[in-house]
Amino acid sequence: MKFVAFERAKQGTGASRRLRITGRTPGIVYGGTGEPSLIELDHNALWHAIKKEAFHASILEMELGGKTQKVLLRDLQMHPFKQQVLHIDFQRVDAKTRLTMKVPVHYSGEENSPAVKTDLCLVNHVLTDLSITCLPADLPEFISVDLSGLTKGSSLHVKDITLPKGVKFAAKGTQDNPVLASVTATAEEAEAAPAAAAAPAEAKDAKAGAKPAAKAPAKK
Repeated sequence: MKFVAFERAKQGTGASRRLRITGRTPGIVYGGTGEPSLIELDHNALWHAIKKEAFHASILEMELGGKTQKVLLRDLQMHPFKQQVLHIDFQRVDAKTRLTMKVPVHYSGEENSPAVKTDLCLVNHVLTDLSITCLPADLPEFISVDLSGLTKGSSLHVKDITLPKGVKFAAKGTQDNPVLASVTATAEEAEAAPAAAAAPAEAKDAKAGAKPAAKAPAKK
């Protein structure tokens, strides 16, 4: 995905405020072998770009001063209530340096799983993105996860899926195998289970509490 940036001469709160009034968004590019560069972007073009998933989770081609360089979106500062991007940060990409990024997870096939198709259960998508580490050339735009094998009461973990070539899950702390998706019973099924279990018990209690039939008086 390509976008155009322009060199920014002035910095500071006042300069950034004046820049936003003219319909521009201040930003910075850092990392790699070069020095940090102050940039500005057309806000309207940027606003449309940030609505695309690829802008957040793929290597971007930034045209700056007639030259193109590969960058990644690293930070996006939004206005608290206006539809306005206040500031944006990009990181230069080094082809030989591994990246750690969050990429979206795209789920599919759950409607064909035994859990949904046969047992009418619900599938809960626990994670919507995944932290991965890889070289820039191996960075996927998203991770595809097939849920067609889910069964009633089961769950799918990170170690249950095959990640793209060159991609590894970036574990954090003790979360080395988090749940991606889990299967739960529907509300009707959950309510029906206790009711079904209570029925035999109620029948047993009713039987135990019934008075024995009175015996007919003996004939003289």
